[in-house]
Amino acid sequence: MASRDPRWVFKDRPSVALILGLVLAGLCALASFSFDVLNGDPVYFFIALALALAPVPLLLAAVLALDRMEPEPRSNLIFAFAWGAGVAVLVAGLVNSFNLIYIENTVRLGHDIARNIAATFGAPVVEETMKGLVLLGLLKFKRAELDGPTDGIIYASMVGLGFAMSENVSYYVAALNDRGPQGLAVIVVLRGILSPFAHPLFTSMIGVAVAYAAQHRGRVRILVIAAGWIGAMLLHGIWNGLTSYVGIGGLAVAYVLLMIVLFILIGIIFRDRKRIIGLIQTFLPAYQATGLVSRYDVDMLSSLPGRRQARQWAKENGGRDGLRAMNEYQLASTELGLLHERARRQMIGEHTFNEEQQALLECMADARARFPQPQPGSYP
Repeated sequence: MASRDPRWVFKDRPSVALILGLVLAGLCALASFSFDVLNGDPVYFFIALALALAPVPLLLAAVLALDRMEPEPRSNLIFAFAWGAGVAVLVAGLVNSFNLIYIENTVRLGHDIARNIAATFGAPVVEETMKGLVLLGLLKFKRAELDGPTDGIIYASMVGLGFAMSENVSYYVAALNDRGPQGLAVIVVLRGILSPFAHPLFTSMIGVAVAYAAQHRGRVRILVIAAGWIGAMLLHGIWNGLTSYVGIGGLAVAYVLLMIVLFILIGIIFRDRKRIIGLIQTFLPAYQATGLVSRYDVDMLSSLPGRRQARQWAKENGGRDGLRAMNEYQLASTELGLLHERARRQMIGEHTFNEEQQALLECMADARARFPQPQPGSYP
């Protein structure tokens, strides 16, 4: 009987649930886009779609650049983005529309005032809830992937970028319909250039909280998640309120607020990176007797420049297979350190620890066997 591929431990294999989820998200995105097509000239939709898609590769690259120490499974990242772009946008759009109609018919303050009220007090609750649901799903079904606040921020950013992309299509179509090219240019600057990370930053409040809950036990986790959820809604509501009611001055204040939050989150990510390096330096030296880890390996794994230099060495001397082997070795080694931390926190049982430890060591052994010859004592 064939032995099990040890790379199962990386958990990056498409599952039936993932495929069904992507199909659902795709259908929701099509339904959302169909409303945009019906609300104006179809040509406007394609113009809006192109403008909304244009910055996405750059924004994704910026987010994924923060996830280099222990990259998340691509399938999870794709699902988070698709959820934001499809399910979250469609449901939030429908609920927000009903809220606006209700406020207009109940308060009778005029369309513009009702729209500002809905945007400030209703939309943040609905939109952050819909985006946050995918993070709760990760906590429930993929808890082992939430190894720290960086993971929560990455997943929150992916769902936020997906949501913002689809939402921008609707805003751009509306701008073309109402104010023409000049109005479109203003909205593109405001949403696509000045505040492309607004939605990722809002939802990152939930991401950090959910990541904390994944690493701890007890009822305090519920309180932390609730605090993160409220924080996301408040930040979103403050942004919408300042931009809706105060004009250019409000936009400036809101932008400064987002920059403060951005720098705080970047600080959290760098602190989390130091934590992971500490785990590598603490737990991996014990594996030197296996021949899979050397002092040079620990030094290389403890810095991003060292990792990059090792990958470059592997590619230059072993081509694409050498680079792939080095990537797998770095990932497995980092996961091994994180596995020890989960065991230390008593987040996993002994059987799970032993099973995943063995798989990771096999991955490391397989990767080292594919390193370019001669075997490196260091990575020049």
